[in-house]
Amino acid sequence: MKVFVTGVCGQLGHDCMNELLERGYEAVGSDIQPSYTGVMDGTKVVFAPYVQLDITDRAAVEETLGGIRPDVVIHCAAWTAVDAAEEEENREKVHAINALGTRYIAEAAKAADAKMIYISTDYVFDGKGERPWEPDDKCYAPLNVYGQSKLDGELAVSSLLEKFFIVRIAWVFGLNGKNFIRTMINIGKTHDTVRVVNDQIGTPTYTLDLARLLADMAETDKYGYYHATNSESEPGGYISWYDFCREFYRQYGLATEVIPVSTAEYGLSRAARPENSRLDKSKLAKAGFRPLPPWQDAVERYLREAKL
Repeated sequence: MKVFVTGVCGQLGHDCMNELLERGYEAVGSDIQPSYTGVMDGTKVVFAPYVQLDITDRAAVEETLGGIRPDVVIHCAAWTAVDAAEEEENREKVHAINALGTRYIAEAAKAADAKMIYISTDYVFDGKGERPWEPDDKCYAPLNVYGQSKLDGELAVSSLLEKFFIVRIAWVFGLNGKNFIRTMINIGKTHDTVRVVNDQIGTPTYTLDLARLLADMAETDKYGYYHATNSESEPGGYISWYDFCREFYRQYGLATEVIPVSTAEYGLSRAARPENSRLDKSKLAKAGFRPLPPWQDAVERYLREAKL
């Protein structure tokens, strides 16, 4: 199996490449930089085949995938700066990357008769209520520019392809790049208290665990929509960012006090954030996939590997 992975200089793309290469597959990575610029950790992705690709360049996408002829495309590349996406000067670029770029990747995947795995987000929903969003829900109502652009990407994939997986995730952390855990631990080292919102509810996603699941999916034809964050420790045991921060501070050994505040009290976000990021992941097991491990276990493994 030959796999083409976009966004390999980011957290998820890095881990996807390593997982695929560990399984013995031929994997080619790409990103917009001239060469791989992710963490130089000595893992297989650092030495893997790499192609520079601007996914907003339709001709370049056609030429690149036409030359590689992959069996599977895992599309990790995206604009993910949620607040910056709201700025007027960035909106066209956000749409070009997340919507048009995804459409061009889907068109090229179709031409190559390749399966496509598209990484999406709970932000395609309005974040209201307390019911966990189900993978096949179609009650889309994005609250911000980022969410709308990712929904546009979803619709492009589902309208163009039959052999697709759309995998929604949330609260991502991984070894290759910035994330909430890394940021808050750095802050906690120099502050006695931190303020963290307690009214946005969901579960986090460790890219190392997600990469394993995506490789499992690539080996099947169980197409469709899926939700994939790390598991709750008990049924319905969704958490807030406040709960998340308290747990990784505890595991790390930081005595910094975490003060719970509402999103309104926090008041620093330019983009509207969903309060309900609960994702129903039961479809994974029903389809025969291994769910991601509990999030506390993922945090423990991340802290051990990240050496923060």
